[in-house]
Formats: sequence, C-alpha cells, structure tokens
Amino acid sequence: MDLTVVTIEKPEAVSVILGQSHFIKTVEDIHEAMVAAVPGIRFGLAFCEASSERLVRTSGTDDELTALAARNALALGAGHVFVLHLAEGAYPINVLNAVKMVPEVCCIFCATANPVQAIVAETDQGRGVLGVIDGYSPVGVEDAEGVRWRHDLLRTIGYKL
Repeated sequence: MDLTVVTIEKPEAVSVILGQSHFIKTVEDIHEAMVAAVPGIRFGLAFCEASSERLVRTSGTDDELTALAARNALALGAGHVFVLHLAEGAYPINVLNAVKMVPEVCCIFCATANPVQAIVAETDQGRGVLGVIDGYSPVGVEDAEGVRWRHDLLRTIGYKL
C-alpha cells in the first residue's frame, strides 16, 4: 500500500465538503439537496464512480466550481468519493445536514473553508481516502478573553441567541 497526500485546490473564500457515498445516484441527490437547502446557492459537485465506466460525474450551479470539483476528484482518484465546493457566502453549516441526509452518503471527511489535504491510500485495487488534514495545528488553549470573543462572534453572526 502506498500513501499519498492530495492537496485540495480551492480559492480561500470557497468552502469544501469532502465525503464518501455508494451509488451513482449521489450526484443528482446531492444537487437536489443543495438547491432545496439554500435557494440560489452556487456550488460545484464531482463524484468518483467506482465501477462500470469509472468516470467522474459532475453537477452544480456554477461552471467554475463544478470544474474545480472535477479536478479535485480526479486528483483524489478514490472510488465513491465526492467533492462539493461552495461559493463565497455559502457555508457548510447551512447545507451539511441536508448532505448527510442524502441516502447514499456514508460519511463526511470534512466540511470547511480551511486548506485541506486528503490522505489517500493506494493498493492494487484502487484508491481510498483515509482521512483529512483540515486547517492547521492548534497553538494553545483559549483564555477567558478567547471564550468571550467566541461567544460574542456566534451571537453576532446569528448562530446563537
């Protein structure tokens, strides 16, 4: 088995949801979940088919994000993995439950705007994502001022009352 690190290409303002599912129907079902969750959302989706034609299947509402998702899916080259890119202003927290509720979705590796690296294993059969590096390592533990800042931020942006 060989291990490889694949850096997910994306602009800083674009978020990514990286996951695994189990059926070609994933592409249409995630697309439908996205547009139902956030009307007018801009996104691009790519899914690595693991049998039959073994193509990267794509969908989305933004051609550039769809092409970006396809490039990242090809770079991962891992069966049944999907890459979902969200445009600036669309956040994973607003769509993550809808994506997780898609019947074909097995797991989510990450949902983030941070830089992402995927740890990919390769055997004679193919490739699979083992996990991800999401952002950077912590540099310490928050103090009372940090707790206040976090508390205030979540209320300012409307995620907590």
